[in-house]
Amino acid sequence: MSTVGARQILSLAVPAFLALVAEPLFLLVDSAVVGRLGVVPLAGLGAASAVLLTMAGIFVFLAYGTTAAVSRQVGAGLHRDAIESGWSGVWLAVVIGALAAVVTAVFAHPLVAAVGGSPEVLLQGETYLRVSALGLPAMLVVLAATGILRGLLDTRTPLVVAGVGFTVNAVLNVVLVHGLDLGIAGSAWGTVVAQAGMALALVTVVARHGRAHHASPRPHVARVLRAAVEGVPLLVRTLALRAILLLTVWTAASFGDVPLAAHQVTMTIWSALAFALDAIAIAAQALTGQALGAGDRRAVRDASAIMMRWGWWTGVVLGLLVLAGHQVLPTLFTTDAGVRAAIASGLLVVAIGQPLAGLVFTADGILIGAGDGRWLAGASTVVLLAYVPLVLLARHLGQGHTATSAMVVLWVAFSGFMLVRWATLWWRLRSDAWLVTGAHR
Repeated sequence: MSTVGARQILSLAVPAFLALVAEPLFLLVDSAVVGRLGVVPLAGLGAASAVLLTMAGIFVFLAYGTTAAVSRQVGAGLHRDAIESGWSGVWLAVVIGALAAVVTAVFAHPLVAAVGGSPEVLLQGETYLRVSALGLPAMLVVLAATGILRGLLDTRTPLVVAGVGFTVNAVLNVVLVHGLDLGIAGSAWGTVVAQAGMALALVTVVARHGRAHHASPRPHVARVLRAAVEGVPLLVRTLALRAILLLTVWTAASFGDVPLAAHQVTMTIWSALAFALDAIAIAAQALTGQALGAGDRRAVRDASAIMMRWGWWTGVVLGLLVLAGHQVLPTLFTTDAGVRAAIASGLLVVAIGQPLAGLVFTADGILIGAGDGRWLAGASTVVLLAYVPLVLLARHLGQGHTATSAMVVLWVAFSGFMLVRWATLWWRLRSDAWLVTGAHR
C-alpha cells in the first residue's frame, strides 16, 4: 500500500457517502411525516430525537473503533484476528444496546423533560422515545457490523442495507402514521422495524466473511472487555460532542416551541450534510488504519492531503446547494409560516459553515483511523469547555427576539464551536505523534 490514489478513495467514499446519507434520511422521513401532524408533534420529535440520537451516538465508537482496529489488523495481514476483533464489537453492541434500551424506556419522561418544551411537546416526545428505545440494540449492532465491513474496505454492503432500510422505514412511516392513524408512535415503530432488519442483514454478511477466514463469532469475555476498554477514549470524545449538541437543543427549547421545531429541522438537515461529508472521513479511517498496520506512513500522508482537499471542496458544493434551497427546504417539513422562516434563517448560517465542516470531519476521520482516541478525547473536552460560554451568550441574546433572529444567533454560536474544533484538529495533524505503525496502536 505504498500509494493511495483518488480511485481507491472514491471506491470507498462514494458508497459510504450514499449509505451515510441514507442514515439521516430516517430522521428526515420521520420529520416530514410527523411535521404534517402539526408544530407540537414536530417539536416533540425534536426533543425525543435529541435524546435518542445521544443514547445511540455516544456509542458510535462501536463503528469507529471497530473500523480502526479491523483495518489495522488487515493491513498487517491478520484477517482472522481482524474479524474476531470485530465480533467482539458486535457482542459489546448487543450488551450496551440492551442496557441503553431499558434506561431510555424507563426514564423517557425525565430525559425528554431535560431537553425542554411545553407539556404537550413533552407528551409527544415521551411517546416517540419509549417506542424508539426498542430499536437501540439493533441500531448499535448496525454500527458495529458496519465498522467491521469498513475495516475490510467494504462500504458497498452497508450502502445496500441502508438503502433497503430507508425504503422500508419510509413506507412504514406513511402507513402507520397516516394510514393507521397511530400518530407519532407509528413513526417510531416504522424506524424500529427497519433497524432490526438492517442489523440482521449486516450480521449475516459479517458471518460470511468470518467463515471464509475461519474466524469464530462466539463471544470471548476477555476480548469483549478489551473492546470496551479500548472504546473509552472515543466514548469520551463522543460524549463531549453530544453534550455540545444537547446544549444547542436546550438553548433552542428556551426560545419557545417554534424555534425548537425549527431547530429540529435545521439540525436534521445539518446532520444529513455532516453524514455526507463524513463519507470521506470513513475512507480516511479505513485507509489510515490499513496503511499504519502495514507500516506505511507515506501512504497516510499522501491520502490525508488528498482527502483534506476533497473535504473542503465537498463542503463548498454542499454549502452552495443549501444556500440555493434555503427557502424551499423548509416547505418539505412544515406548513407553519413562522417555523419555515426560522428554518430558512438557520440554513443560511449552515450553508456558510459547510466548507469548514468538510475540513473538520475529514481530519477527525484521519485521526480516528490512526487510533488516536486518547488525544481526541482530550481535545473534544477542551472544545466543549470553549463552547459553553458561546452557547450561554447565544441563549441570552436570543431571549425576547423573533424565532428567525434566535435561530441566527444560535447557529452562529454553533459555527464558533466548529471553528474551535478545527483549530485543535489542525494542530494535531501538523505533528507526527499520531503516526504509530503496527497491528495494534
